[in-house]
Amino acid sequence: MRFFTVLAALTLSAGTALASVPCGGSFNSFVNGLKKEAVQKGHSKASVDRFFANVRQDQKTLNADRSQGVFQMPFLDFSQRLISQNRIDNGRKKEAQYRAVFDQIERKYGVSRGVLLAFWAFETDFGAFQGNFNTLNSLVTLSHDCRRPALFRPQVFAALELYESGNFSPTKTTGAWAGEIGMVQMLPADIIKNGVDGDGDGKVSLKTSAPDALMSGGKMLNHLGWRKGEPWLQEVVVPQNIDWTKSGLDHQMKTSEWARMGVKPRAGQLANLPASLLLPQGRNGPAFLAYPNYRVYFEWNKSFVYVTTAAYFATRLEGAPRYDAGKPDQGLSSGQMKQLQTKLKARGHDVGKVDGILGKLTRAAVQKEQARLGMPADAWPTPALLNRL
Repeated sequence: MRFFTVLAALTLSAGTALASVPCGGSFNSFVNGLKKEAVQKGHSKASVDRFFANVRQDQKTLNADRSQGVFQMPFLDFSQRLISQNRIDNGRKKEAQYRAVFDQIERKYGVSRGVLLAFWAFETDFGAFQGNFNTLNSLVTLSHDCRRPALFRPQVFAALELYESGNFSPTKTTGAWAGEIGMVQMLPADIIKNGVDGDGDGKVSLKTSAPDALMSGGKMLNHLGWRKGEPWLQEVVVPQNIDWTKSGLDHQMKTSEWARMGVKPRAGQLANLPASLLLPQGRNGPAFLAYPNYRVYFEWNKSFVYVTTAAYFATRLEGAPRYDAGKPDQGLSSGQMKQLQTKLKARGHDVGKVDGILGKLTRAAVQKEQARLGMPADAWPTPALLNRL
């Protein structure tokens, strides 16, 4: 089941034509505008007419886009929901089944197998649930909707390009509600740029070929900046007398400096790399050092809780122990989080949309207010902080 929107890094530009066909208004008029724009881009009118012939607005897509409440869950709840022993066991079976493919990915693209296994598991349960939304309908519907048209419009034209090369069906291609296709859920523009024929049959089939999907995912992560042979996340033990203002993704130090502050790995050795101290649920919950590769995850998905869970699961699949959950302080309900965000905005902090989700901007604002009030500045919002504000 698809819980989230993959916001893969886009390399296509909407160009000056974006303003010529504004979002909203009549759906049929919007589609006619897209058709004219496609012809202006050099596509034949006959091909464009065939491509858009059966496109329809999809209310189910809009409903899915507006009901992503799973992102309001804290890390422990979210990770325990997505990570099961069955998924771990299946991940290890898939690693054994496609070991030669993973070996090739690591040699060519430098992406560790646990990383791709985790994405494969979370995105489609190893290919079992790839979504049944008509991809073209979803992409055009989300382009017409005025929430994020600049994200989805380029994908419509990328899908047209795939169609003209024989790799997309306007009526039969299906996937996630946000237009992602295949076992690791890639958007059309990313398929064009990063699609790989991993099984050597002369085609790139991300829906039916695990080697194609995995190789394509590895190439995409490589292009997004993945650093070969480096870790991404490591669980650590943190002393209670540490300066909590140093925690968070906005702060980075060498691991030697973290070690001098008393930070120790739960397993293995600290890498000789810059790292940020990550406290998903504050100083009394699990703690991780996030290395440079961790930040690449945000080019695949923008959700902090999803990214941290996927990165942690990847370490589990490669042998890391289950995290020490600790005893985090009580968090906030969705309503309380919205109250907090409203109060933070009133104090001049940029928290983005008041949506009840503890994202990067809200965490940064929470940490600043905690420090101002003399509270442990671990960026974890609590009822005590809400009351103080």
